[in-house]
Amino acid sequence: MSDQPTDIVLNALQQMQANGMRMRATLDVCDRLRNTPSAQPQITRIAAHETTKEQPKPTVSNPDTLQQKTRISELKPRLESSFKKEFTTDLTVTSGEKARRLSALRGPVLVCTQCAHLVKSREQVVFGVGNPEAELMFVGEAPGADEDLVGEPFVGRAGQLLTKIIEAMNFRRQDVYIANILKCRPDTPPGASGNRKPTHEEMNVCKPYLIQQIEIIQPKIIVALGATAVEGLLGMDKAGITKMRGTWKEFHDIPLMPTFHPSFLLRPTGEQNANKRLVWEDMLAVLEKLGHPITPKQQGYFLTK
Repeated sequence: MSDQPTDIVLNALQQMQANGMRMRATLDVCDRLRNTPSAQPQITRIAAHETTKEQPKPTVSNPDTLQQKTRISELKPRLESSFKKEFTTDLTVTSGEKARRLSALRGPVLVCTQCAHLVKSREQVVFGVGNPEAELMFVGEAPGADEDLVGEPFVGRAGQLLTKIIEAMNFRRQDVYIANILKCRPDTPPGASGNRKPTHEEMNVCKPYLIQQIEIIQPKIIVALGATAVEGLLGMDKAGITKMRGTWKEFHDIPLMPTFHPSFLLRPTGEQNANKRLVWEDMLAVLEKLGHPITPKQQGYFLTK
Protein backbone atom coordinates (compact mmCIF):
# COMPACT_ATOMS: atom_id res chain seq x y z
CA MET A 1 0.00 0.00 0.00
CA SER A 2 1.23 3.49 -0.85
CA ASP A 3 2.18 5.86 1.97
CA GLN A 4 0.61 8.81 0.14
CA PRO A 5 -2.17 10.23 2.37
CA THR A 6 -4.59 10.32 -0.53
CA ASP A 7 -3.96 6.65 -1.27
CA ILE A 8 -4.54 5.82 2.40
CA VAL A 9 -7.88 7.65 2.33
CA LEU A 10 -8.92 6.03 -0.95
CA ASN A 11 -7.99 2.52 0.20
CA ALA A 12 -9.82 3.02 3.49
CA LEU A 13 -12.96 4.21 1.69
CA GLN A 14 -12.86 1.27 -0.69
CA GLN A 15 -12.64 -1.10 2.23
CA MET A 16 -15.51 0.63 4.04
CA GLN A 17 -17.69 0.46 0.94
CA ALA A 18 -16.89 -3.24 0.57
CA ASN A 19 -18.09 -3.69 4.16
CA GLY A 20 -21.48 -2.16 3.37
CA MET A 21 -21.04 1.55 3.99
CA ARG A 22 -23.05 3.93 1.83
CA MET A 23 -21.03 6.77 0.32
CA ARG A 24 -22.76 9.88 -0.98
CA ALA A 25 -19.46 10.92 -2.50
CA THR A 26 -18.17 8.44 -5.04
CA LEU A 27 -14.78 6.88 -4.70
CA ASP A 28 -13.75 8.27 -8.06
CA VAL A 29 -14.16 11.77 -6.60
CA CYS A 30 -11.50 10.89 -4.03
CA ASP A 31 -9.34 9.40 -6.74
CA ARG A 32 -9.69 12.55 -8.85
CA LEU A 33 -8.91 14.76 -5.88
CA ARG A 34 -5.88 12.62 -5.20
CA ASN A 35 -4.51 13.68 -8.58
CA THR A 36 -5.48 17.35 -8.18
CA PRO A 37 -2.68 19.45 -6.62
CA SER A 38 -5.14 22.11 -5.36
CA ALA A 39 -6.98 19.50 -3.30
CA GLN A 40 -3.87 18.01 -1.68
CA PRO A 41 -3.79 20.32 1.39
CA GLN A 42 -7.40 19.39 2.21
CA ILE A 43 -6.65 15.68 2.07
CA THR A 44 -3.45 16.17 4.04
CA ARG A 45 -5.42 17.63 6.94
CA ILE A 46 -7.79 14.70 6.89
CA ALA A 47 -5.14 11.99 6.65
CA ALA A 48 -2.62 13.71 8.94
CA HIS A 49 0.37 12.40 7.01
CA GLU A 50 3.25 14.03 5.20
CA THR A 51 2.78 14.86 1.54
CA THR A 52 5.20 14.60 -1.30
CA LYS A 53 5.50 17.19 -4.03
CA GLU A 54 4.00 16.32 -7.37
CA GLN A 55 6.11 16.64 -10.48
CA PRO A 56 5.48 19.89 -12.40
CA LYS A 57 2.94 19.42 -15.14
CA PRO A 58 3.62 20.56 -18.70
CA THR A 59 2.28 23.92 -19.78
CA VAL A 60 -1.18 23.66 -21.31
CA SER A 61 -1.79 25.74 -24.40
CA ASN A 62 -5.17 24.39 -25.54
CA PRO A 63 -7.79 27.14 -24.91
CA ASP A 64 -10.54 24.63 -24.06
CA THR A 65 -8.29 22.90 -21.54
CA LEU A 66 -7.29 26.23 -20.02
CA GLN A 67 -10.94 27.17 -19.70
CA GLN A 68 -11.67 23.86 -17.97
CA LYS A 69 -8.78 24.38 -15.57
CA THR A 70 -10.08 27.85 -14.77
CA ARG A 71 -13.49 26.35 -14.11
CA ILE A 72 -12.04 23.78 -11.73
CA SER A 73 -10.05 26.50 -9.95
CA GLU A 74 -13.22 28.55 -9.47
CA LEU A 75 -15.03 25.54 -8.02
CA LYS A 76 -12.15 24.52 -5.74
CA PRO A 77 -13.81 25.82 -2.53
CA ARG A 78 -17.00 23.92 -3.34
CA LEU A 79 -15.10 20.75 -4.17
CA GLU A 80 -13.10 20.90 -0.95
CA SER A 81 -16.21 21.70 1.09
CA SER A 82 -18.07 18.84 -0.57
CA PHE A 83 -15.16 16.46 0.08
CA LYS A 84 -14.99 17.42 3.74
CA LYS A 85 -18.76 17.13 4.15
CA GLU A 86 -19.05 13.77 2.41
CA PHE A 87 -16.42 12.10 4.57
CA THR A 88 -17.50 13.54 7.93
CA THR A 89 -21.14 14.35 8.59
CA ASP A 90 -22.66 12.44 5.66
CA LEU A 91 -20.74 9.18 5.87
CA THR A 92 -23.35 6.79 7.25
CA VAL A 93 -23.62 3.04 7.61
CA THR A 94 -26.68 1.55 5.95
CA SER A 95 -27.06 -2.19 6.18
CA GLY A 96 -30.38 -2.45 4.34
CA GLU A 97 -30.81 -4.61 1.29
CA LYS A 98 -31.67 -1.64 -0.92
CA ALA A 99 -28.47 0.17 0.06
CA ARG A 100 -26.40 -2.94 -0.71
CA ARG A 101 -28.05 -3.36 -4.10
CA LEU A 102 -27.51 0.30 -5.00
CA SER A 103 -23.88 0.01 -3.95
CA ALA A 104 -23.47 -3.05 -6.19
CA LEU A 105 -25.05 -1.18 -9.10
CA ARG A 106 -22.92 1.93 -8.56
CA GLY A 107 -19.65 0.17 -9.47
CA PRO A 108 -20.59 -0.80 -13.05
CA VAL A 109 -22.24 2.58 -13.66
CA LEU A 110 -19.15 4.54 -12.60
CA VAL A 111 -16.97 2.71 -15.14
CA CYS A 112 -19.56 2.58 -17.95
CA THR A 113 -18.02 3.19 -21.41
CA GLN A 114 -21.04 2.57 -23.65
CA CYS A 115 -21.05 6.16 -24.98
CA ALA A 116 -17.46 6.76 -26.08
CA HIS A 117 -18.02 10.47 -26.79
CA LEU A 118 -19.37 11.05 -23.28
CA VAL A 119 -16.58 9.04 -21.68
CA LYS A 120 -14.06 11.25 -23.46
CA SER A 121 -15.59 14.53 -22.31
CA ARG A 122 -16.90 13.78 -18.82
CA GLU A 123 -15.12 14.50 -15.56
CA GLN A 124 -17.01 11.79 -13.71
CA VAL A 125 -20.21 9.77 -13.75
CA VAL A 126 -23.07 11.19 -11.66
CA PHE A 127 -24.81 8.12 -10.22
CA GLY A 128 -27.48 9.54 -7.91
CA VAL A 129 -27.82 10.53 -4.28
CA GLY A 130 -30.21 10.17 -1.39
CA ASN A 131 -32.06 7.67 0.75
CA PRO A 132 -32.31 4.11 -0.64
CA GLU A 133 -35.56 3.80 1.32
CA ALA A 134 -37.01 7.04 -0.09
CA GLU A 135 -40.73 7.24 -0.78
CA LEU A 136 -40.16 10.18 -3.14
CA MET A 137 -37.75 10.25 -6.09
CA PHE A 138 -36.84 13.18 -8.34
CA VAL A 139 -35.54 12.50 -11.86
CA GLY A 140 -33.86 15.14 -14.02
CA GLU A 141 -32.38 15.00 -17.49
CA ALA A 142 -28.55 15.05 -17.28
CA PRO A 143 -25.69 16.46 -15.19
CA GLY A 144 -24.54 20.00 -15.88
CA ALA A 145 -21.04 21.42 -15.50
CA ASP A 146 -21.25 21.71 -11.70
CA GLU A 147 -22.63 18.19 -11.31
CA ASP A 148 -19.95 16.81 -13.63
CA LEU A 149 -17.22 18.28 -11.41
CA VAL A 150 -18.76 17.51 -8.02
CA GLY A 151 -20.18 14.08 -8.87
CA GLU A 152 -23.63 14.70 -7.39
CA PRO A 153 -26.89 15.56 -9.18
CA PHE A 154 -28.49 18.98 -8.82
CA VAL A 155 -25.78 20.97 -7.02
CA GLY A 156 -25.80 24.11 -9.20
CA ARG A 157 -28.31 26.98 -9.06
CA ALA A 158 -31.17 24.74 -10.22
CA GLY A 159 -30.13 22.17 -7.63
CA GLN A 160 -30.17 24.75 -4.87
CA LEU A 161 -33.72 25.69 -5.87
CA LEU A 162 -34.73 22.02 -5.93
CA THR A 163 -33.36 21.65 -2.40
CA LYS A 164 -35.53 24.60 -1.28
CA ILE A 165 -38.57 22.95 -2.86
CA ILE A 166 -37.79 19.68 -1.08
CA GLU A 167 -37.38 21.46 2.24
CA ALA A 168 -40.64 23.39 1.73
CA MET A 169 -42.31 19.98 1.42
CA ASN A 170 -40.97 19.20 4.91
CA PHE A 171 -38.40 16.75 3.58
CA ARG A 172 -34.65 16.97 3.81
CA ARG A 173 -32.55 16.44 0.71
CA GLN A 174 -31.19 13.23 2.25
CA ASP A 175 -34.74 11.93 2.77
CA VAL A 176 -35.51 11.70 -0.94
CA TYR A 177 -33.57 10.21 -3.86
CA ILE A 178 -32.32 12.32 -6.77
CA ALA A 179 -31.06 10.98 -10.10
CA ASN A 180 -30.95 11.76 -13.81
CA ILE A 181 -31.91 9.99 -17.02
CA LEU A 182 -28.31 10.42 -18.23
CA LYS A 183 -25.42 9.74 -15.86
CA CYS A 184 -22.79 11.68 -17.85
CA ARG A 185 -22.80 15.32 -18.86
CA PRO A 186 -23.61 15.62 -22.58
CA ASP A 187 -20.56 16.76 -24.51
CA THR A 188 -20.66 20.12 -26.28
CA PRO A 189 -18.88 21.37 -29.43
CA PRO A 190 -15.55 23.18 -28.87
CA GLY A 191 -16.14 26.77 -27.84
CA ALA A 192 -19.81 26.15 -26.94
CA SER A 193 -21.12 27.08 -23.51
CA GLY A 194 -24.04 25.87 -21.45
CA ASN A 195 -25.54 22.41 -21.31
CA ARG A 196 -26.69 20.31 -24.24
CA LYS A 197 -29.95 18.37 -24.19
CA PRO A 198 -29.26 14.62 -24.24
CA THR A 199 -30.33 12.75 -27.35
CA HIS A 200 -32.89 9.95 -27.27
CA GLU A 201 -30.15 7.52 -28.26
CA GLU A 202 -28.02 8.57 -25.27
CA MET A 203 -30.99 8.34 -22.91
CA ASN A 204 -31.94 4.90 -24.20
CA VAL A 205 -28.42 3.61 -23.54
CA CYS A 206 -28.38 4.97 -19.98
CA LYS A 207 -32.04 4.44 -19.05
CA PRO A 208 -31.59 0.81 -17.88
CA TYR A 209 -29.38 2.09 -15.04
CA LEU A 210 -32.14 4.44 -13.90
CA ILE A 211 -34.74 1.68 -14.17
CA GLN A 212 -32.59 -0.50 -11.92
CA GLN A 213 -32.31 2.35 -9.40
CA ILE A 214 -36.09 2.77 -9.41
CA GLU A 215 -36.68 -0.97 -9.09
CA ILE A 216 -34.34 -1.09 -6.08
CA ILE A 217 -35.69 1.98 -4.29
CA GLN A 218 -39.36 1.40 -5.18
CA PRO A 219 -40.44 4.98 -4.43
CA LYS A 220 -44.12 5.65 -3.90
CA ILE A 221 -43.97 8.61 -6.31
CA ILE A 222 -41.57 9.84 -9.01
CA VAL A 223 -41.35 13.54 -9.93
CA ALA A 224 -40.08 14.10 -13.48
CA LEU A 225 -38.28 17.45 -13.68
CA GLY A 226 -38.73 18.96 -17.12
CA ALA A 227 -39.76 17.81 -20.59
CA THR A 228 -36.57 15.84 -21.27
CA ALA A 229 -37.01 13.74 -18.13
CA VAL A 230 -40.61 13.02 -19.15
CA GLU A 231 -39.52 12.09 -22.67
CA GLY A 232 -36.82 9.77 -21.35
CA LEU A 233 -39.01 8.06 -18.78
CA LEU A 234 -42.14 7.67 -20.91
CA GLY A 235 -40.39 7.13 -24.26
CA MET A 236 -41.97 10.17 -25.90
CA ASP A 237 -40.59 12.05 -28.89
CA LYS A 238 -41.63 15.42 -27.57
CA ALA A 239 -43.30 16.20 -24.26
CA GLY A 240 -45.37 19.36 -24.03
CA ILE A 241 -44.45 19.98 -20.42
CA THR A 242 -46.71 23.04 -20.15
CA LYS A 243 -49.76 20.88 -20.83
CA MET A 244 -48.48 17.72 -19.13
CA ARG A 245 -47.34 19.19 -15.82
CA GLY A 246 -49.72 18.64 -12.97
CA THR A 247 -51.31 15.56 -14.56
CA TRP A 248 -50.56 12.13 -13.09
CA LYS A 249 -48.78 9.62 -15.32
CA GLU A 250 -47.36 6.21 -14.50
CA PHE A 251 -43.94 4.61 -14.82
CA HIS A 252 -43.56 0.90 -14.04
CA ASP A 253 -46.76 1.02 -11.93
CA ILE A 254 -45.41 4.01 -9.94
CA PRO A 255 -47.34 7.32 -10.04
CA LEU A 256 -45.33 9.95 -11.91
CA MET A 257 -45.81 13.71 -11.64
CA PRO A 258 -44.37 15.81 -14.49
CA THR A 259 -43.43 19.37 -13.57
CA PHE A 260 -41.16 22.17 -14.73
CA HIS A 261 -37.40 21.80 -14.31
CA PRO A 262 -36.02 24.12 -11.59
CA SER A 263 -33.82 25.83 -14.19
CA PHE A 264 -36.98 27.00 -15.95
CA LEU A 265 -38.01 28.82 -12.79
CA LEU A 266 -34.70 30.71 -12.81
CA ARG A 267 -35.25 32.27 -16.21
CA PRO A 268 -36.11 36.01 -16.15
CA THR A 269 -39.48 35.60 -17.89
CA GLY A 270 -41.51 38.00 -15.77
CA GLU A 271 -43.76 35.09 -14.77
CA GLN A 272 -41.40 33.42 -12.34
CA ASN A 273 -43.75 33.70 -9.37
CA ALA A 274 -46.68 32.27 -11.35
CA ASN A 275 -44.54 29.37 -12.62
CA LYS A 276 -43.25 28.68 -9.12
CA ARG A 277 -46.85 28.46 -7.94
CA LEU A 278 -47.61 25.92 -10.69
CA VAL A 279 -44.68 23.76 -9.61
CA TRP A 280 -45.72 24.14 -5.99
CA GLU A 281 -49.27 23.01 -6.82
CA ASP A 282 -47.70 19.90 -8.36
CA MET A 283 -45.76 19.32 -5.15
CA LEU A 284 -48.92 19.79 -3.06
CA ALA A 285 -50.54 17.08 -5.19
CA VAL A 286 -47.52 14.86 -4.48
CA LEU A 287 -47.81 15.47 -0.73
CA GLU A 288 -51.52 14.72 -0.85
CA LYS A 289 -50.96 11.44 -2.70
CA LEU A 290 -48.28 10.47 -0.19
CA GLY A 291 -50.74 11.14 2.61
CA HIS A 292 -48.61 13.88 4.17
CA PRO A 293 -50.33 16.75 6.02
CA ILE A 294 -50.39 20.10 4.24
CA THR A 295 -50.23 23.21 6.41
CA PRO A 296 -52.02 26.51 5.69
CA LYS A 297 -48.58 28.06 5.22
CA GLN A 298 -47.76 25.51 2.52
CA GLN A 299 -51.10 26.12 0.84
CA GLY A 300 -50.32 29.82 0.61
CA TYR A 301 -46.86 29.68 -0.99
CA PHE A 302 -46.54 31.87 -4.13
CA LEU A 303 -50.16 33.00 -4.10
CA THR A 304 -50.78 36.58 -5.19
CA LYS A 305 -51.17 38.74 -2.12
